[in-house]
Amino acid sequence: MNRQISRIAIFALLLLAALIVATTYWQVWAAPSLAAKQDNAIQRVAQFRIKRGLIYASNGTVIATNVAQKAAGQTLYFRKYPLHDFASQVVGYSTQGRSRAGIERQENAYLTASNANLQTIWSKLADNLKGATIQGNNLVLNLRVNAQRIAQNALAGKCGAAVVLNPKTGQVYVMASSPGYDPNQIESATGYAKILKSPNACPGSSSALFDRATEGLYPPGSTFKTVTAAAGLDDGVYNVNSQFYDPGYCVEYGQRVSNALNPDQTAEQYGNVDLLQAYQHSINAIFCKIGMALGAKRVIDQAKDFGFYSRPPIELPADEVSPSGEFDFTHHRFFTDTSKMDPGRLAFGQDKLLVTPLQMALVAAAVANGGKVMVPHLVAKVEAPGGGTVVKVQPQVWKTAMKPATAATLNRMMQAVVTGGTGTSAQIPGISVAGKTGTAETGAPGIYDAWFIFFAPANDPKVAGAVVVEHSYHGFGGAVAAPIAKELMQALIPGASKG
Repeated sequence: MNRQISRIAIFALLLLAALIVATTYWQVWAAPSLAAKQDNAIQRVAQFRIKRGLIYASNGTVIATNVAQKAAGQTLYFRKYPLHDFASQVVGYSTQGRSRAGIERQENAYLTASNANLQTIWSKLADNLKGATIQGNNLVLNLRVNAQRIAQNALAGKCGAAVVLNPKTGQVYVMASSPGYDPNQIESATGYAKILKSPNACPGSSSALFDRATEGLYPPGSTFKTVTAAAGLDDGVYNVNSQFYDPGYCVEYGQRVSNALNPDQTAEQYGNVDLLQAYQHSINAIFCKIGMALGAKRVIDQAKDFGFYSRPPIELPADEVSPSGEFDFTHHRFFTDTSKMDPGRLAFGQDKLLVTPLQMALVAAAVANGGKVMVPHLVAKVEAPGGGTVVKVQPQVWKTAMKPATAATLNRMMQAVVTGGTGTSAQIPGISVAGKTGTAETGAPGIYDAWFIFFAPANDPKVAGAVVVEHSYHGFGGAVAAPIAKELMQALIPGASKG
């Protein structure tokens, strides 16, 4: 009798093991290939039988939830976004008709419990055996609700973006792109049409679905002088006291390259200056000379150390994150052939250079973090539906941009920009702020892309970031972008004065 019971028990265990293996294969390892078949109608219906995991902001505010609907005797779950346009390009959407975008797409495996984590596998298996609704894992993001709203409000009616992160950990606190959209309207034909038409005032007519923070490509203007200065300092070719003479222009290829606001070569002539003053007052002529002395290859090599020419490894789909670098407008691709680059203009962020706001935020963060660029991450942790942590995201170094001594010197130079240079509108009483303005030419007379990159407090940085406002009419970075950066720093740094 005992032998028969043992045989039955062993047989039952084998059946259970087979069930586990089959379930694991089809619902974990085979799930991505099944999900990739967009023409699989059964699969499309099946995904809505899963109660998709919730998405939370850092303070527990629900950003994405579900609404249950009965259809043909089944309970289906459809997405609802209670905060409407909050971080819309980052969060993205998950819909019947238009598939997915943003984090909803990139983290779909966790949100549908089809990731290969043992805790998820056992939880999903238990739900299957009980005949219960499968529940996905929840995502907790690093986004700070108040600061994100401040960024969106400051950019409202404009085209541009803001990114703020923790330079020591890579946690992304703010990622705003304007114009935004309400993902609740994506499924509606009229709502979708309105979203596509919303940014009529924006150059290039990119739809509101386009994430300007990670996909938008802009000339960085003088913010790129940070990279050029790093190249000269890292090599020991220059130091903070290196002396220059500024006649108001430099000569390259037989042509005069003038300082900003100096089309007739009569204004903004600084004379004898050192490197700190050249950076503080953003003197194009000096950086033009530095670029020619270093050569385009050296500047580009330093830029690569900051992450240029690579897609930052953030939790968004690859086609929603662009690299930065010199851009071939004829063939619509980035290029590294330095013989085709103008080293003088490259050095102050013009030539054919295009960058994303995320990349420039990482430039500021590298200075703030002693030369190390951390992996930027939107997700703080993944939680099981019944509680418990499935994954906790840990800080990781992505790139080493420069020597610690170079970062310390740049820190001092960026502080000088705010205390007495082009970025004084970013000053916060009681807080040491480091920054760099940028006013990038767009090809249209008097129309600029206004930039500000920053970090604070300068002696112990808690936040670093970048703000860009597109096509500002006579709008310089110090006047247009720096005040927005100031608001964001005040919102995120404990005890920062609102004065």
